[in-house]
Amino acid sequence: MIGRIACVASLALLPCLLVSAVTQAQDVPGIEICTVEKTMERRTSCLQSNVDFLQKTLTKLGADHAWKIDAANRQIEGLKSTVAGLQKIVDDLQSAQKKAAEDAKKKADAAPAKDAAPAAKDGGK
Repeated sequence: MIGRIACVASLALLPCLLVSAVTQAQDVPGIEICTVEKTMERRTSCLQSNVDFLQKTLTKLGADHAWKIDAANRQIEGLKSTVAGLQKIVDDLQSAQKKAAEDAKKKADAAPAKDAAPAAKDGGK
């Protein structure tokens, strides 16, 4: 039983070992130190490789940043429309509040005038 588990475990780790062996053999793109190269051809090739890597990196970063800026601009436009809608709601609420205050003031002013008018009629009789 233990031998079987060990066999299964070793088979499960086999792809990891194969992948790591393949990964080590690959050339990883990046900036290389070209001053260690002795021949001019190898040094030139090394410098060209660095230039190519930097150009690809700049192109990729430029595209990524352009995408992020476009996404941010879309979000800003959405937020602007939301703010405009909320501002309209606030304006409507403020005008309704002013109207309610004016109506309450008119009712308050009209109520004493009505009370004063019947008193004058009662005094005249």
